[in-house]
Amino acid sequence: MRNVARDLYLDLLSKSVANLIYGPPPADPWKDGLFCADARPGRDRLSPAHTMVGVLRVENVRMLAQRALDLGVPGHFIETGVWRGGCCILMRGVLAANEIVDRSVYVADSFAGLPPPNTDLYPQDVNQRLHLETALRVSIEEVKANFARYGLLDSQVVFVEGYFSDTLPSLSAGPFALIRLDGDMYESTYVALEHLYPKLSIGGFVIIDDYGAIPECRQAVTDYRAKFGITEQETQVDWTGAWWQKQQPL
Repeated sequence: MRNVARDLYLDLLSKSVANLIYGPPPADPWKDGLFCADARPGRDRLSPAHTMVGVLRVENVRMLAQRALDLGVPGHFIETGVWRGGCCILMRGVLAANEIVDRSVYVADSFAGLPPPNTDLYPQDVNQRLHLETALRVSIEEVKANFARYGLLDSQVVFVEGYFSDTLPSLSAGPFALIRLDGDMYESTYVALEHLYPKLSIGGFVIIDDYGAIPECRQAVTDYRAKFGITEQETQVDWTGAWWQKQQPL
């Protein structure tokens, strides 16, 4: 049965994190820093929005977080690579709207931008230059302030600060019902899968933000799935996002 109050709140929250609440965006998605629902959304880093993933990927986060709860999949939610925190804010909002108090949202990021390519261990990143993008460097203080704007900064939000290669191997958290990977690089994607996918509950969901946009990210997913014989069907979200549901243990 539909929960009208919950759905209205999550509709509003989804539009707010994507900066769509004050009216339709311009026809040109680059013009005024507002996102457009079509024309390859989610590419403008100058927008005041709290996420750059665009409408369809925002709705995908909401849908899968809610589905994980409805199916009773055990575990927390986590995103690796959060930028201004919009998708994690939405995850926390889904928990709040469902009055869930025994799950947390893990917010994993360096909060200082992407790491330089470690080509000795991950030669696939040899052409990556995203560590030079200053627009991708958002401090932990700013992300916490964004959570607070929605009234969602509390003990159910856990910040994991540092490069994934340093933090995820020792992360004592799990299981997870939803993992969302937005690390762009081969290393960031592979390391996140390596250390989080084994903790993903059967029936849980994994979202890959840059699957279609960044070849290094896609290759990391392909290599990890091949290594562990993962055959679950991938579903496309939009021009870049993809997800699948975990059906069997590694």
